[in-house]
Amino acid sequence: MEVEGQATSVKESQPPKFALPVDSEHKATEFRMFSVAAPHMRAFHLSWVSFFACFVSTFAAPPLLPIIRDNLNLTASDIGNAGIASVSGAVFARIAMGTACDLFGPRLASASLILLTAPAVYFTSIASSSTSFLLVRFFTGFSLSTFVSTQFWMSSMFSAPVVGTANGVAGGWGNLGGGATQLIMPLVFGLIRDIGAAKFTAWRIAFFIPALFQTLSAFAVLIFGKDLPDGNFRRLQKAGDKTKDKVSNVFFHGITNYRGWILALTYGYCFGVELTIDNIVAEYFYDRFDLKLHTAGMIAASFGLANIISRPAGGVLSDVVAKRFGMRGRLWALWIVQTLGGVFCIILGRVGSLGPSIVVMIVFSLFVQAACGLTFGVVPFVSRRSLGLISGMTGGGGNVGAVLTQLIFFKGSKYSKETGIMYMGVMIICCTLPICLIYFPQWGGMFCGPSSSKIATEEDYYMSEWNSEEKEKGLHLASLKFADNSRRERGRKEDSETTPVDESTHV
Repeated sequence: MEVEGQATSVKESQPPKFALPVDSEHKATEFRMFSVAAPHMRAFHLSWVSFFACFVSTFAAPPLLPIIRDNLNLTASDIGNAGIASVSGAVFARIAMGTACDLFGPRLASASLILLTAPAVYFTSIASSSTSFLLVRFFTGFSLSTFVSTQFWMSSMFSAPVVGTANGVAGGWGNLGGGATQLIMPLVFGLIRDIGAAKFTAWRIAFFIPALFQTLSAFAVLIFGKDLPDGNFRRLQKAGDKTKDKVSNVFFHGITNYRGWILALTYGYCFGVELTIDNIVAEYFYDRFDLKLHTAGMIAASFGLANIISRPAGGVLSDVVAKRFGMRGRLWALWIVQTLGGVFCIILGRVGSLGPSIVVMIVFSLFVQAACGLTFGVVPFVSRRSLGLISGMTGGGGNVGAVLTQLIFFKGSKYSKETGIMYMGVMIICCTLPICLIYFPQWGGMFCGPSSSKIATEEDYYMSEWNSEEKEKGLHLASLKFADNSRRERGRKEDSETTPVDESTHV
């Protein structure tokens, strides 16, 4: 019995084997997009598919609005309020989701929220007034908070050299749901109507498709997903391999980090703009250019479908420039790309013919969505201890930007939609400027290099989130590993200058 016990102990002490190469935290150092290897790539596919399902559900109504507004007698103000409601619910939910990920893990947090919001999608089919329509869109919109768990999950599974790519592709393919639903819902509606249902009945039945898809995705996450490369939060905590942090500590170190607030503001005018366009673009083309519903839906879909390449490209660009220029390269790339997105948004509002409008809209979508991917190339490095909360704050900022933009420019009839789009471009440019204020002592900022007045290393930065008592208990060890793996953010030049050569390796 004793021999068997020793053999079991030795077996359990051996490090787990992974299909992908990993670092000291067992995070994958390679991103193989078409692999389904557990746990890294399986988590990737589960995260983006579930987020995609939530995006389809949240924006299932806009492509059918010309039908729904006639059925429920909705005014322009009612439609505007419902659009705002669909993105406002997730503002605080995203912050809560970030904290939940820090405490309970992305798998449980994500699946629970998806299952809690799925009934609202089913209930859309029985909406009978402007109030009930607003409420179902409000509660369905909470599901967009799964974006936070998606980004947290990828940051927990992938190492610094590829984390921007992983976050960008997962977020981009998930956001693809905003474009896909512009095609899916009119198609489903048309099929149901052709079978024999009246048009005011067909749009209601159509909502069962996104509702069922969302429900199934939640069960897939629960059954097949893992929180971390080494297992789920609860099992690791029981085994003593992961400490259970306090809510107050996670919250404090998140909200007191000014970098998180700046990224929340700037994200409000890349992802927030994307949410706004998802809500208005089909109706905009339908009304302004007198198009058929299906044609307007196809044009609107091209904006969201650009996410298949644009947001992932932003993540890849973030990782590529970081290899040469470090964190400073990530910040410069984010500012340039998002500012150009604002310029093309202004142009979109000024173009008055159909063909050029479509071309400019696609170019605009590429830049504004790439900026989203670039943002989450920076987010994983803001805080190790409060990663989930920082992700939630940034994601919540996206929803705040969408709410404010729709309230100011697209609610009621104060501005025409084309004028609102132009002013929205100006807001993008202005709200991107604060990126120049982000500064990391160990890496620098857009205009300044690393701090030279005092010792500033990755260890200093991430260890500042732990007090001496917590360090004595060893609670900081995961942050220490992360700090070591983050040295690449110095950039090629700084890293070669600051990293001493180990002469013992030379003959």
